[in-house]
Amino acid sequence: MSGFVSFVGSGPGDPELLTLKAVDRLKRADAVLFDDLSSGPILSHARSGADLVGVGKRAGRPSPKQNHVSRLLVDYAQTGQRIVRLKSGDSGLFGRLEEELVALRAAGIPYEIIPGVPSAIAAAAAAGIPLTRRLTARRVQFVTGHDASGELPEDIDLTALADPTASTVIFMGKRTFPKLATALIERGLPADTPALLAEAVSTPEQALHRMTLTQLIHKLGTGIGSAPALILYGPLAELD
Repeated sequence: MSGFVSFVGSGPGDPELLTLKAVDRLKRADAVLFDDLSSGPILSHARSGADLVGVGKRAGRPSPKQNHVSRLLVDYAQTGQRIVRLKSGDSGLFGRLEEELVALRAAGIPYEIIPGVPSAIAAAAAAGIPLTRRLTARRVQFVTGHDASGELPEDIDLTALADPTASTVIFMGKRTFPKLATALIERGLPADTPALLAEAVSTPEQALHRMTLTQLIHKLGTGIGSAPALILYGPLAELD
């Protein structure tokens, strides 16, 4: 007997940013496999008695391997239960969604994907700025700050990332950003390009730091802390 899996984007952490459909699936789930950033008050929407299983990954911390998470998801679904796979932000943005979809398809398990509020969008809203600006920021690009080994991807497109007319959002990039930003400045991106370090977006620990690229290189070079963060840079609008 096969169950059913709902991939649910939980948004950046604020439970009020859950969609109505996300809350409905949480209330009806027999088991919830959740990311680290999808824990806390978000899980209060799960029904009493549901299995709550943490499978999140965080840089620098012991984390379950992706094949283990995919196997666990299949095993739960094959018991015939309704499963929610709760992923932070939107499931389709740097959430390793594809690996889990492949595992479900191979096992013949049906699924649905429920989008969530992307953390990049929430970060811009928290800062009170748009991601696009007429005439000066016509393009937005989302990029991961590290590869599977935790290092800056060797094939990263530096030309695109040095485009001064694009708003760029770096996910999971605090540790590698000084190296990346230095390379971008060498490619012509002005060192005084506006940047925003957005930590723990939409949670009580949220912190927003506005500075230039050079200042952010220095800040992250002296310590990155443990808070999850996004880095935005480009022709960002003023905060005031």
